[in-house]
Amino acid sequence: MDLDELRTLLARHARPDMTTAIDGVLISKVEQPHPPSPAMSGTVLALIVQGAKRIALGDRVYEYRAGQYLVASVDLPITGHFTEASPERPALGFGLTLHPASVAELLLQAGPGDLPPAGAGAPSGMAVSDAPDDFVDAVVRLLRLLDQPRHLTVLAPLIKREILWRLIIGEQGAVVRQLGLADSSLTHIARAVRWIRDHYTQSFRVEDVAQLAGMSASAFYRNFQSVTAMSPIQFQKQIRLQEARLLLATHPGDVTGVGSRVGYDSPSQFSREYRRQFGAPPSEDAARLRGLPRDTAPALV
Repeated sequence: MDLDELRTLLARHARPDMTTAIDGVLISKVEQPHPPSPAMSGTVLALIVQGAKRIALGDRVYEYRAGQYLVASVDLPITGHFTEASPERPALGFGLTLHPASVAELLLQAGPGDLPPAGAGAPSGMAVSDAPDDFVDAVVRLLRLLDQPRHLTVLAPLIKREILWRLIIGEQGAVVRQLGLADSSLTHIARAVRWIRDHYTQSFRVEDVAQLAGMSASAFYRNFQSVTAMSPIQFQKQIRLQEARLLLATHPGDVTGVGSRVGYDSPSQFSREYRRQFGAPPSEDAARLRGLPRDTAPALV
């Protein structure tokens, strides 16, 4: 696989905010490794063209490097960082936001023999694979349009559809296809994920969230664990601690107040779980955070 042209295109068009003139396309350029930082994954395809990155999701660790892609079909709380990056050889990545409606449209257009057989149960919400040559070729052709703006409006949507189609029929197609299926197990879990994220300060019974997702409690728990690598309660804790960390970056002197705002009744429990998650007490971590750059783009790219 020849990634030279892709490296050149990414390096030339990288911006500090990672955005490009093509809607939903992101480019990352990182010149030094940073400490692992928490973020939400977004629903996104991330292709590494130079360097390497490590992502932790619950008790699973995903590593991907030049010539490999990672796909996330659910917006999940992750911790990630580039492990290989330097000013002389920066980490370079391509990202494409995945939309359920776009996946559903392609699935409706596909013929009965065009798609691989569907597997049983919900796949993991995240997966890594080697990028096939035809997939990389499509990404190169898409990024060439950044140097040909008069073709961009017409051709970019077509090539984005090609990239998405190659994902759908590729090695991790099951992960992507479920994103566009209205009644898939992953869609039911995604509904529960959104509810927990929107109500993360509230206590809940797993049975009630399972009912909201339209599943039995046992099937819900099994599928939730498969997709997110966490139990529903662990997932809520991850969201609470990530939100607390964001708040502490701007309110470093109000540890007790921040813990209460994200749903902790006990300051000692908040400090204990925060330290276990981030390796330092809240006040100490908050002071360190204020000196670090803030990422605003999806953490997978």
